[in-house]
Amino acid sequence: MRARRLTGSLACLVVLTLTAAGCGLSGGSDDGDATAGGCKVDKGNVGSGELTGDVKGKITFQTTNLKKDFGTYFNGVIKAFEKAHPGSSVKWIDDPGDSTFTQRLVADAQGCTLPDVVNINVNTSIALTKNGYLLDLDKKAPDAGKPFTDAMWKSSTYADADGTKVHSVLPWYSGGIVQTFNTALMKKAGLDPAKPATTMFGMFADAEKIAKASDGDYYAFLANPSLRIPADWQQMGVKVLSADGRSFTFADDPKTVRWVDWMKRLYQAGAMPRDSISSNQDPSSVYGQGKLVYGQTNPNYLRFIEQNNPTVYKKTGVARYPLDDLGHTVGAPQYIGVASTSKNAPTALSFARFLTNAQNQLAWAKDPNVVIFPSTSESLNDPFFQNVKGDDPFAEARKIVASDRQTSTADEITLTPGELNAVTAQVQLAMQGKKSAQDALDEAQSKANELIKQGS
Repeated sequence: MRARRLTGSLACLVVLTLTAAGCGLSGGSDDGDATAGGCKVDKGNVGSGELTGDVKGKITFQTTNLKKDFGTYFNGVIKAFEKAHPGSSVKWIDDPGDSTFTQRLVADAQGCTLPDVVNINVNTSIALTKNGYLLDLDKKAPDAGKPFTDAMWKSSTYADADGTKVHSVLPWYSGGIVQTFNTALMKKAGLDPAKPATTMFGMFADAEKIAKASDGDYYAFLANPSLRIPADWQQMGVKVLSADGRSFTFADDPKTVRWVDWMKRLYQAGAMPRDSISSNQDPSSVYGQGKLVYGQTNPNYLRFIEQNNPTVYKKTGVARYPLDDLGHTVGAPQYIGVASTSKNAPTALSFARFLTNAQNQLAWAKDPNVVIFPSTSESLNDPFFQNVKGDDPFAEARKIVASDRQTSTADEITLTPGELNAVTAQVQLAMQGKKSAQDALDEAQSKANELIKQGS
């Protein structure tokens, strides 16, 4: 899975710089010192054996671009933790989360000054785990996975220096995916909004009916394939990448060929605006104008429609996103890691677990300024997610996504901009009838594999 490897030139920088810093963990050297990633650490932070020690002293907690909007929430969590553990002190810092985020964390790790508790994404988790800068939770906190959904916990593992998959991070929050549609336009096209498609090709068959009925007055969705790659393929059970993540394999699956043929068929039948094949049009604005049957899949998008196009919002239906052959949805959650180089690891681990527990995750999810979904089963089962009053699309979406999060994994595949552009260009040629689906996919796979080898 792509979520298991670094991407782009940034990946090369991370790998090279971390390798230069020294990798792995050691229970102790000749002079009795323990090391993690080349840094001297407390012996209890590495090796076998559960982490023990008093929860007290000072730690640093770093989030990513959250302080401006959610200061009240996080300050409340910190205050509650410090009250529960007299003698403890949490210093909160917030990184802007820009394009140099990972480089800054790498520099901190190399300098043995990684924040004690840190909010990180998948790519950064991979790099820090491989080089021993995060606690091995399987050894240091064997029961750490209990609050989280089984699927999310099982899929949130990364390779250490020996290549062994370990739990080095606690799952935190993520977005969701849901099917949205204009019920009035569906009815106009002869479709039943109460019976939306449950597979990708089922949706495409409905899109063909929309093209025949609409005669260009409205459309199923926009044509640019970059809006659907590789999410459609992954949901269809296509093996997009090799097991080691070092090469693409999507062109080898007949389902991908069929998908491209369908895209060509729909484009030429008028199910999509012809000028949208290479356009960067915002689907939400076109949907808000009442010109698209299918809206975006992010639940937060429903808030946008409600605020900007209330008439269309009232006509919006919501359903489970097609699970297709994969059988579940996927996501790329934010994580909380505990530095193995922490001078106060017992306190850091305790705070990380406190921050990500069911109560605190649910409290943040209830903030009206954010649309996020927690990673704990208890939170997802709360009435906040499960109770739907009336026919409110957003409330319905929240319930659907919360249900899907119970089985969702952390294996979402993403492409670098270069890879996505290379693949999209070939699919566009096929949609325009300038190449066969198989030839386009073969060329797309070849070009994308070249980019992997180049590290760009």
